[in-house]
Amino acid sequence: MTPPGLLISAPASGSGKTTVTLGLLRALREDGVAVQPFKCGPDYIDPGFHRAACGRASFNLDSWAMDAALIDGIAAQGQGADMVLAEGAMGLFDGVSGNGASGHGTAADIARHMGWPVVLVVDVSGQAQSAAATALGFGRFDPGVAVEGVILNRVASPRHERLVRAGFEAAGIRVFGALPRRNDLVLPQRHLGLVQAEEQAGLDAIIASYAGLLRERVDLAALRDAARVGRAACTEAGLSDPPAQRIAIAHDRAFSFLYPHLLEGWRRAGAELLPFSPLADQAPALDADLVWLPGGYPELHAGRIAAAETFRAGLRRHAESRPIHGECGGYMVLGEALIDRDGTAHRMAGLLSLVTSHAERRLHLGYRRAELLSPLAGLPAGARLRGHEFHYSTTARQDDPPLMRVTDADGAAVAEAGSRRGLVSGTFFHMVASER
Repeated sequence: MTPPGLLISAPASGSGKTTVTLGLLRALREDGVAVQPFKCGPDYIDPGFHRAACGRASFNLDSWAMDAALIDGIAAQGQGADMVLAEGAMGLFDGVSGNGASGHGTAADIARHMGWPVVLVVDVSGQAQSAAATALGFGRFDPGVAVEGVILNRVASPRHERLVRAGFEAAGIRVFGALPRRNDLVLPQRHLGLVQAEEQAGLDAIIASYAGLLRERVDLAALRDAARVGRAACTEAGLSDPPAQRIAIAHDRAFSFLYPHLLEGWRRAGAELLPFSPLADQAPALDADLVWLPGGYPELHAGRIAAAETFRAGLRRHAESRPIHGECGGYMVLGEALIDRDGTAHRMAGLLSLVTSHAERRLHLGYRRAELLSPLAGLPAGARLRGHEFHYSTTARQDDPPLMRVTDADGAAVAEAGSRRGLVSGTFFHMVASER
């Protein structure tokens, strides 16, 4: 059975979508509602918070990187839930100019495709009746996207709220609730976004406080009624095939950026996933067919990784006969050295020539298309992939042959093409899906 869904979005980043989403997820769970969360766009961190809030794994939906079949297959994870709650990224219509697998990477694409109505979180600080004009424009911008109403955020006072509500009443826009301006409603951040959910002390209490605020200031029953059953439930045939039968996957605070839909697809196809922790100096399983080092924050733990002799020896042993692949942070660890923000060089696995530096920081961000120049984890040379790149580092050295040919969303060539040596490969490119 396909549950009714609702998408939480906003006119712009920083409006309070995540706070509202987490509060709603927890409040609904407390009311006995089985709610399935999703996150629009390429975000590895927010799904961890969604899971902490409601107890169900959250999955990404991305119209630039995913075709319609994959979006439908991932959305089918909501079958059996009472309700779907999706969180948008950036502003509702913000995406890229280059058309992707099924859209421009916007939250609006997902709302339109799935038939989910949108509730906008509107930051009303610095304005009053004018906020309604913004929301009115969002409601009329795309007839295929239904903006059901708004939640006001950062209301300064009862008088301010009355003025803002007057504007929305005049515009005929429903207000589901209003949240006060509070400095304690901000989660800690670092250079790639929020500090990961598993690293946050007292997170459960924080989310519970969000739920209490939402319960006090927002009409939860009206929001549930606003959710709609849109696109019919689909099969899960679109999920990704596994790159090997037995996959050793690094997983700890330094290695955590791997999309849940990939893991779920590999699992459902019968692959055996074998987690291990480099920070605990664990080697990958001896009988693994493939070692996969996801992205994450190795730069924050470079000293511990450099001292993890068992881990590094296990990688070298595996590379003698079977493949290893690293994405972004995992790629950095496969290289010769990682230079931290203080300029200290830490020895890494030495399986590739790569030396990366966080002392000379530069943002690399955006959607990517890639064509493999060599086979990679079950994919043949010539295979085309979609994904993205997001890191703050520079390449100080890289002498190995490139792994792939990479372009951005507009088709412009990207210099970071990964590298390979023997059975070892790595790239700053995070894979989301194969082009079919």
